[in-house]
Amino acid sequence: MAPTCGSGGVCGRPAAAKVLLAVAVGWSYPRGVNAFVEDLVCASEAVGELLGAVQAEQWDAPTPCSAWNVREVVDHLVGVNLTFAALVEGGPMPARDGGHLGDDPVEAYRTSTASVLAAFARPGVLERDFGGATGADRLRLRLADLITHGWDLAQATGIPVELPDEIAEQSLSFLEQQLAIRPRGGQFAEAQPIDVAAPALDRLAAFAGRPVPFQT
Repeated sequence: MAPTCGSGGVCGRPAAAKVLLAVAVGWSYPRGVNAFVEDLVCASEAVGELLGAVQAEQWDAPTPCSAWNVREVVDHLVGVNLTFAALVEGGPMPARDGGHLGDDPVEAYRTSTASVLAAFARPGVLERDFGGATGADRLRLRLADLITHGWDLAQATGIPVELPDEIAEQSLSFLEQQLAIRPRGGQFAEAQPIDVAAPALDRLAAFAGRPVPFQT
C-alpha cells in the first residue's frame, strides 16, 4: 500500500524527508513549507530510495521512456533539477546535452535534489513569475516530470517507487489541465488507454504516453 501524507511526516517518511528538507533549505521541517514543496520532498525522497537500490547491471536497462536507459533517465532528472534551481536562483544554466552524473549517479541526484528544493522553498518563490508561469506551476511541472520518470525507473528495474496516490492524482490533474491548452509537442506521446480504476501513478504514466504495463 502506498504511503500517505499527513501529520506523521512528509510522505510517511518523517525521518528521511525531514533530513532531506533540512539539508536543502537550512532549517528543520516544518516551518511554513508550502504543500507543493512537501510533495516535491516526498517524491524526491521516493525516487532517491529507488535509485539507491539500483544494481550495477541495471543502469543500462531500457525504460518505458524509449529514447533513454536507466542512467539516461537519471541524467535527465538531475539536469532538470539543476535547470529549475538555476531558473529560480538566477544562476547559469546547466549543459543541455547531459553528462550530469559523474561517477556517482545517486549522489548527483541527491545533490541536485537538495539544490532544487532549496530554490523552491525560498520565501516568495512560488508566487513569482518565471516566463509566464508562477513558481508554483513550475514546481508542479517539475513534480509531474519526476514522478512520471519515477514510474519509468520502477518499471525498468522492478524496484517499486513508493508514492502516495494523492500526489500522482494531483500531478495527473495538473498535466491534463496543461495539455488541454498547449500541444504535446516532443515531450509527450499520445495518451495510452488504461482502466479508469487503475492506480493514479499508472494513469499518469498512460496519460504521458507510456503503454501500461511496460513490456521490453
